[in-house]
Amino acid sequence: MLTESIIREKLSTVRYPGFNRDIVSFGLVKGVHLDGNNVAVEISLATRDASIPRQIHTAALEALKTLSGVGEVKLNFDIKEPPQAATSSDTLGKASIPGVKHVIAIGSGKGGVGKSTVASNLAVALAKTGATVGLCDCDLYGPSIAHMFGTNERPMANDQDQILPIRSHGLQLMSMGLLLQDASPVIVRGPIATKYIQQFLRQCAWDNLDYLVLDLPPGTGDIQLTIVQTVSLDGAVIVTTPQEVALIDARKAVAMFGKVNVPILGIIENMSYFKCPSDGIDYHLFGKGGGAREASRLGVPLLGEVPIEISVREAGDEGRPIALESPDKSTSSKAFHDIAAQVIKAVARKV
Repeated sequence: MLTESIIREKLSTVRYPGFNRDIVSFGLVKGVHLDGNNVAVEISLATRDASIPRQIHTAALEALKTLSGVGEVKLNFDIKEPPQAATSSDTLGKASIPGVKHVIAIGSGKGGVGKSTVASNLAVALAKTGATVGLCDCDLYGPSIAHMFGTNERPMANDQDQILPIRSHGLQLMSMGLLLQDASPVIVRGPIATKYIQQFLRQCAWDNLDYLVLDLPPGTGDIQLTIVQTVSLDGAVIVTTPQEVALIDARKAVAMFGKVNVPILGIIENMSYFKCPSDGIDYHLFGKGGGAREASRLGVPLLGEVPIEISVREAGDEGRPIALESPDKSTSSKAFHDIAAQVIKAVARKV
């Protein structure tokens, strides 16, 4: 005998196009109605991509038709406009995250490209312009922001039960790494992980931020999808290295943001080259010009090229991001400060 739980269990095999999570766990199935063996399902989506409801319709219909004894199947879709990025006329009351004017996501298609290093230094460089900046580490499973800022201070709560961000090097910080003992793993499934991230974003007492930088996990999984679907992002910055294997995955990240109408502010090519201190020659260890070619292909700015420097690694290990150094003293620091200027202009153009 068909029941609602059986129908929902079968629909839980239907993945949201391009992602790992299913339409039931995302809360897209709003109702299941049974009339004998006939089934009607209400599905709600927030997207401008007409191919997404078509793909879900086909997959859900095929899944339900495999149930024994099922009769007529009707799938009713409620298609809504996705959240819009904040505009210059928006007030803080209309912002999706209280206390925040602009939200910038830093993403990558794969791990190992230095995304957290870029996010940390970009946030510092933005703050050096006089802006009030926050940095939220959205990677629950491999949080690194706390270490990069040299703090193990535990966040406290205010009288409204809001989390008070930690302040370090002029930034407001939130990271799972601030809540864990050293080497303690985070073992949670997708729905709980996304709940933690929502708490970090909306239950944090962000204090009148001009920019909140989100350091996303690598890839295009549950946490990333939840953020781009529920947070009004002003734009995304894609971090890659020059070699093709990294660019392939960077394109997936670009496609993810495109599906939910998040503008790409530009591409940052990290580990662009290594300047040998002994001979002064630039060695392109991971290839040359990959970031520029990809930016041109996508029609977005190449925000900057960050070299490989021992000082960048040392600064991160010591808890003092290299962007804290004067741009006159560090090639990498200068690169991050130049990138920050480009990001500010890109956000201004979008709003």
